[in-house]
Amino acid sequence: MKKVAVMVIILLLVVTGISYVNPDYESPIVKVVEACAPAVVKIDVVRVTRSPFFDPFAEEFFKRWFGDIPWGFERKVSSLGSGFIFDPEGYILTNEHVVHSAKEITVTMFDGTTYSAEYIGGDEELDLAVIKIEPKGKELPVLELGDSDKVKIGEWVIAIGNPLGFQHTVTIGVVSALHRKIPKPDGTGYYTNLIQTDAAINPGNSGGPLLNIHGQVIGINTAIVNPSEAVNLGFAIPINTAKRFINSLIETGKARKAFLGVTVSTVNPSLAKALGIKSKWGAIVTSVIKNSPAERAGIEEGDVILKVDNMEVKSAEELVSVIHSYRPGDKVKILVERKGKEIELEVVLGEGEKKAEVEREAKVFAGLVVDDITGSDRENLNIPEDIKGVIVRKTKRMVLGIREGDVITAIFVNGRRYDIESVKDWNSVVSKIRRGDYIAFYIYRKGGKALISFVY
Repeated sequence: MKKVAVMVIILLLVVTGISYVNPDYESPIVKVVEACAPAVVKIDVVRVTRSPFFDPFAEEFFKRWFGDIPWGFERKVSSLGSGFIFDPEGYILTNEHVVHSAKEITVTMFDGTTYSAEYIGGDEELDLAVIKIEPKGKELPVLELGDSDKVKIGEWVIAIGNPLGFQHTVTIGVVSALHRKIPKPDGTGYYTNLIQTDAAINPGNSGGPLLNIHGQVIGINTAIVNPSEAVNLGFAIPINTAKRFINSLIETGKARKAFLGVTVSTVNPSLAKALGIKSKWGAIVTSVIKNSPAERAGIEEGDVILKVDNMEVKSAEELVSVIHSYRPGDKVKILVERKGKEIELEVVLGEGEKKAEVEREAKVFAGLVVDDITGSDRENLNIPEDIKGVIVRKTKRMVLGIREGDVITAIFVNGRRYDIESVKDWNSVVSKIRRGDYIAFYIYRKGGKALISFVY
């Protein structure tokens, strides 16, 4: 009995001692959450979609192979995400994929107050958007934007958002890596220069802030790796990228993105051996657009672009995504391999040509809105200089197989071929087409050519 009593007393002393370790300690994370959570909002979105399918799997299959479906039955679809107030006038930063094509946007504050929000502007490629609520004389909480260029691997970070609708959920972790690149889910390119974190991020966190230990926003949570493949792999857009485009999103509704002025191909081992290139990866310049920033900086055909500032470039698609994370007028250092030697060039990035008011200049035919090809189009879509034609800007109604970004180089009408080099050529040909004519478009898409035929 004495032994038992002694053991009980010792156990009580140990437990009591543990309870008094650091009695006055308070985690700095608590203070960050108390200060910042009120400025984080829940965003509920209603979209109207059209579909001829009652089976969602059939709809997904059709979209995968033929693109968006502009006809069918209307139905409302709800989704949610996160955002944060960065301006006392009621401006909120979030992801474009959270609010894209929204018919209704509702913002819920930390205290339960709800507001109807207006979509101000956004960009799908950058996955950034600005929405706005009217404070109606109420003083709104605001988050301070930090400096993501000063972020270091290993530092503490806090994510606040609304995963799966659980409002104002807080998770913590560290910065796991910097300058990450991941492919976009739709296969159209890459998210570049991302901050990787092991702070838990789940569906619904998108658009919410990634905060440092000082309560400053260093990133916008935007993507996760499929949980069935890995865990604790989340990614955030650096806040400095967002800061470059906030003003243009508010003022014009669009992001003014930079233009370099090259068309490129991806270097692979076989191409490197064939051309005698030392590098096993990169973007090789196939042409330099005249009077472009690239030409003025001295970039030459055959150069292999390896880095833009401190970001590695391993493919043609990555180069386009990296350049578009800058504004016109920004200076960047581009590392190239030229004849076996590495050379660093300083480039002042420009602005791509503005697209024409195509709906007024080009005749709309078969639901297609076309335009003349610009230098920006050639850089963004890697369209060689020798490809002439008109580029498809919009598909107002479905012509099976035609997509935005396709270049129509020739039109066949009842057995006769018409080469197309400009909107003028397009207008001349389509104005003569009549109902019942047999039509074929000769198109260029991503390095390949195809014929698409139909009866008008």
